Amino acid sequence: MYHYDPQIALEDVKEDAVLPHPVHLRDMMLRAHLSPEQAVELNRLFQEYLDVFGAAQKKAQSLLQKLVGAQA
Repeated sequence: MYHYDPQIALEDVKEDAVLPHPVHLRDMMLRAHLSPEQAVELNRLFQEYLDVFGAAQKKAQSLLQKLVGAQA
């Protein structure tokens, strides 16, 4: 359990995130039957999600790397 081990948490962040992976979210969108208007709106929201998802992963990885370094 990684709750108190930043090394394991860092490995988990590198492998998978708690949020749905953007590829899975994209696949869900592609399989949905959307009107053109819905598709445009969801694509706009998806692009925002990609930005936030990537930023969150970078911040978490940086924080965990510093915690791992502090333990060494």
